[in-house]
Amino acid sequence: MNRHYFPLVFFILYCLSGLSQEKKAGPIIEKYGEVWTIENPDFKTDTSQEFKVVFDVMDSPSSHKEINKKLETAARFLNMHAQSGVPKSQLKVAIIVHNQASKDITQDEAYRARFGVPNPNLGLVKALLDADVEIIYCGQSSFSRDFPKEDLIPGVKIALSAMTASIQLQNEGYRLIKL
Repeated sequence: MNRHYFPLVFFILYCLSGLSQEKKAGPIIEKYGEVWTIENPDFKTDTSQEFKVVFDVMDSPSSHKEINKKLETAARFLNMHAQSGVPKSQLKVAIIVHNQASKDITQDEAYRARFGVPNPNLGLVKALLDADVEIIYCGQSSFSRDFPKEDLIPGVKIALSAMTASIQLQNEGYRLIKL
């Protein structure tokens, strides 16, 4: 056999052997937040802990048709921990949105009026809100970026500022993850 075929043969055998794995979403956010299963990790997840996290999301893709993967990180966080045995009641997630990501939490009508396309993040944001994720929008960004409350997806809360929300949540025991 020609040695150039070995990588291809190995790949095919690997896929057929069941060793390959696919990412999967759920059980908390069904259509978003696909993650890998990690079998028998050396650093075990303590499923008895409460996980309180706040994601700071300020960036957004330049394409108005692309989902904001930084927002989707919250769905991945929820799904991977639930898949690993952490009860949903022990997962407390907040997202603080500001700066360029402001556009990603707007209702479809407002998004279409500005960018000419539907908001690709609408389904994700609604799924996060339905999963009790607290989405907090920077009031300063609301004015500086001209996204008033009535343009936001219902359920998104406005704070005085992203900084204020971050401090308050950290004072409540949330751990900040800056994306």
